[in-house]
Amino acid sequence: MALGDSYTIGESVSESSRWPVQLADSLNNRGLSIKNPVIIARTGWRTDELKKAIEDKKPEKNYDLVGMLIGVNNQYQGKSPESYRPEFEELLDLAIAHADGDKSRVFVVSIPDYGYTPFGKKNQEKISKELDTYNKINKTLTEARGINYYYITDISRKYDDALVAEDGLHPSGKQYALWVQEILKDEQFINSLR
Repeated sequence: MALGDSYTIGESVSESSRWPVQLADSLNNRGLSIKNPVIIARTGWRTDELKKAIEDKKPEKNYDLVGMLIGVNNQYQGKSPESYRPEFEELLDLAIAHADGDKSRVFVVSIPDYGYTPFGKKNQEKISKELDTYNKINKTLTEARGINYYYITDISRKYDDALVAEDGLHPSGKQYALWVQEILKDEQFINSLR
């Protein structure tokens, strides 16, 4: 199961280019048996909206793998980092619950930096600084629970048109593939899924 916002649903890319789908395909190619991911995500969602959607949808609580990437819309909509912290903590608890209580089957992906896209370029310094604060919070909370954390933000901070979708804001399938490569470097995590 993949939880998040436009980055998780893969706004402006094909379904097969979404990072959760690419990750499942890559894990299957490594001999694991991973089903197509259930994605609970929508463009524009903040942490509170993701939490409500999970509660409304009532997904099963026995997923072999639960990934989460959330927070860019909290930043974009001017919500405070202080309000993000408890909401992100609640989402971590929900993610663990939906992995049948096994936190070793949960992982978090850092928030990419849209300041390096054509859409955000004029406010890049402000966006980057604020997202660094959000990522510090989600990293600290994730690692405090012993959950795997994958920092992909530096990948998004490359000025490369091929890494940005046609909308000039979201990552391209190529960028998502680089995120998946970053996750797959963690052999210990991959082996724990066997």
